Amino acid sequence: MAERVSEETSRRTRRVFINCLDSFASKRIAEFLSACVVGASPVSAGEAEDEEDAEPARPRLNNKWGTFQIVGTVASKSEKRQSVYEEYFVSSRQPKREDLLNHLMDCDVIIYNITQHADQADEAFWAITALHDEVARFGEPKMFILISTMLTWALSKPVDPDDLEIPFTDEYYRRRRAHPNFKKHIDLEKLVVKMGKNVSSKMLSSYVVASGLQYGMGEQVFHFFFKMSWLGEEHAIPVFGEGTNVIPTIHINDLASVIQNVIDRKPKPSYLLAVDNSNSTLEDIVKTISRVLGPGKIQRVPEEDAFLTQDLTQMEIDSMLLNLRTEAVHIKELFTLRWVCETGLVENMELVVQEYRQTRGLVPIRLFIFGPPAVGKSTVTEKLCKHYKLHHIKLKETIFETISHLGAVVMNEDPEAEYEHSAAEAQELLATLNDSMEHNGGYLEDQFVIRVMKDKLKSIPCRNQGFVLDAFPKTYEQAKALFCDEEDESEDAKSKIPPHNKHIIPDFAFCLDATDAVLKERVLNLPERLVEGTSYSQDRFLQCLANYRENNTEEDTVLNYFDELAIVPQHIEITSSDDSDYLLVMERITQVVGQPRNYGPSSQELEEERRRADDRIRREEQEKAEEARKETEEAAHSAAHWEEWSKHLEEVKRQEEKLLEEQSLPLRNYMMKNVMPTLTQGLIQCCSTRPEDPLDFLAEYLFKNNPLNE
Repeated sequence: MAERVSEETSRRTRRVFINCLDSFASKRIAEFLSACVVGASPVSAGEAEDEEDAEPARPRLNNKWGTFQIVGTVASKSEKRQSVYEEYFVSSRQPKREDLLNHLMDCDVIIYNITQHADQADEAFWAITALHDEVARFGEPKMFILISTMLTWALSKPVDPDDLEIPFTDEYYRRRRAHPNFKKHIDLEKLVVKMGKNVSSKMLSSYVVASGLQYGMGEQVFHFFFKMSWLGEEHAIPVFGEGTNVIPTIHINDLASVIQNVIDRKPKPSYLLAVDNSNSTLEDIVKTISRVLGPGKIQRVPEEDAFLTQDLTQMEIDSMLLNLRTEAVHIKELFTLRWVCETGLVENMELVVQEYRQTRGLVPIRLFIFGPPAVGKSTVTEKLCKHYKLHHIKLKETIFETISHLGAVVMNEDPEAEYEHSAAEAQELLATLNDSMEHNGGYLEDQFVIRVMKDKLKSIPCRNQGFVLDAFPKTYEQAKALFCDEEDESEDAKSKIPPHNKHIIPDFAFCLDATDAVLKERVLNLPERLVEGTSYSQDRFLQCLANYRENNTEEDTVLNYFDELAIVPQHIEITSSDDSDYLLVMERITQVVGQPRNYGPSSQELEEERRRADDRIRREEQEKAEEARKETEEAAHSAAHWEEWSKHLEEVKRQEEKLLEEQSLPLRNYMMKNVMPTLTQGLIQCCSTRPEDPLDFLAEYLFKNNPLNE
């Protein structure tokens, strides 16, 4: 009991610094350590096995007694890291070393990861040197851990030239020879080992952990192959070079577990190899990734092609071309690890792919679109597939594709392809499908339709991105047969929810509907070329519509099946033909489904979008320049003709005045001769008489004395 109390008393919160917390390896190591308790690494195999069965701890903000408190540098403030207690933002420019040293002095453990960013080697070199110079100021012992790369062993001479199968182990670290691009890394490794041995006060212990290529939790070096396989845009995944080079690897959580053990156990060796038990070649790894996640085929390409790939850095290319057999002796002898992938990436590919999907948020979206004929199911499905990058599953196309695929297997058109069916099985199934279609007027029986559709939904592309089922299944029985899962039937029997295959059942069901009048109007407005020979011809359309209405008035409909699975169908009413682009329908569906759950635009798509944006901006600038040029020309033209126009206007006005004057002369003469004398006498008479109404008097006078009346 006294020993247990002493052990608990010795535990305290340990402050751990990790550089580049927004990089792949550092981020995952931080998450792992933040979920650990100081000194809690297993000390026996039994303890490790017990902890494997326990629920894994979740990252948390460590500020409690007895935990690892993670701090470190970040290059971006945009991401929230719950596992990190404190972050130190550093710009692309050289950070202030004085401030960084103060942060390091506040920590118990300093971890520098140089496996991703070559520039971090310089900073790590400075950090270990600065800490060594400040040892006298240490209040308590500190530990420096350098996470390095196996590329510092790349050019090492074989242990036995006559037996190249003998692996390198930790004890050969003094014989290692680095890749030409990693001379700085091996110099740093030597410095770290030397610094730990030269401190007589034992206040600064230092370790080098030479890590194999890291995988798991989203991938790093191998992400290029994972992404290409998941996207499914290539018929084969490239293997650079011969692919026979052996690559040392380790799961990122296993690497983090090694770091935890180094902190807790303080082993005597200062140089440790951190690799799993695999000796897989590049071809083995890529082939397995392609088989589990992609097209199932690989293609050898020249090593030089790797340098033409935009998604690969120089360090990643050097890493995947590494050829080195290794065995981690020290971590096996000194530590008891809770291995995630002890046997390597190839043997644990299913687990790693699952982690990859979850970490990257590559969750498939599975949709079901249902509704009467001519309501617009296929149009909406195509728009959804384009928006979410899903696969459009139509019954006729799937049957045709299956028959073509089986024919290719039978004919062995692609010898390198790995098919689900053998040639004999494919021949038998193809004959069965053809026989069924021959005896049913070109249609397959339901049992074969279900088999073909189920195989399609279980295909790798549908498992990766997801799909939109276009109007199939049509009935309750078809839905039950398509989505059932015999393996889980016994387990689901205890539940009220019918047994179903969770990997192919749609996540959302949408029923588009409209009145018969609206549907008939849509069909009548279709061009003749689109109607001829299709189900939209008058007789066939009316029959299809009647069958749909009849089938969906029964108690057990396909929508009832989804209701039983607690997948509530969303009903969307289409009231007119005005919304030809289905904008309102798309808005309603995307609100329910949410954002896409896949990769954003590829580098090529981004480049194309940038090119289009540049072209648009260039075109707008040209149009503005042309408009400005025309305005300038018009202004110059107007200015040149303004004076001439003004002179012409003045001349026109003068001529008009002269003409008016000439036209008014006869009238003036007439007025002076015939009107003015009489008018003058009338005015004089009016002034003398002063009548009550001068106007009436003057009018009467002019009338009586009008010269024309004489």
